[in-house]
Amino acid sequence: MSTEPRLVFLTGFMAAGKTSVAQALARLLRWQWIDLDERIESDQQCSISEFFRNFGESRFREVECLVLQAVLKGLPADSGTVIALGGGTFMESGNADLLRSARACGVFLDAPVEELWHRSQKYSGARPLAASQNHFRQLYEARRRRYMEAGIHISTSGKSATEAAVEIAAALGLGGKDIGQ
Repeated sequence: MSTEPRLVFLTGFMAAGKTSVAQALARLLRWQWIDLDERIESDQQCSISEFFRNFGESRFREVECLVLQAVLKGLPADSGTVIALGGGTFMESGNADLLRSARACGVFLDAPVEELWHRSQKYSGARPLAASQNHFRQLYEARRRRYMEAGIHISTSGKSATEAAVEIAAALGLGGKDIGQ
């Protein structure tokens, strides 16, 4: 007698594939998708790295929470939504509580930290918390325990966004439906 999920959030570390997998999952399920970082950049009219430089991480986390609240409040009740969170969004207990209150299903996208580091280097300067490999590794280890609280764990290592999306849909119990590619 369980109901099908209508709200799914993707969490995970930098370069885990949250944005591309969210797009693929939304396309597969014929749902809308929202990238929280893109929404913040649009609202603030600057990139995440610029915001970090100008205002710091603490202020960014405040804005991130406000934008997440607005996104959740504005969701249509009659359609499904996939939200790609920023890498630190789920670390904030207030954000985790907001997502639980919205009855969102969480998916932790993971890959080996070395692979995440190499992926993140493709975006030189765009990831303010990827300044050094040692810091990157420490931050990954510090965040991983919280990410593990998401109900579903999916490895993106060696998979396309579509392959990860199909795996998520199956884990959500939505894989047997007539879903488009």
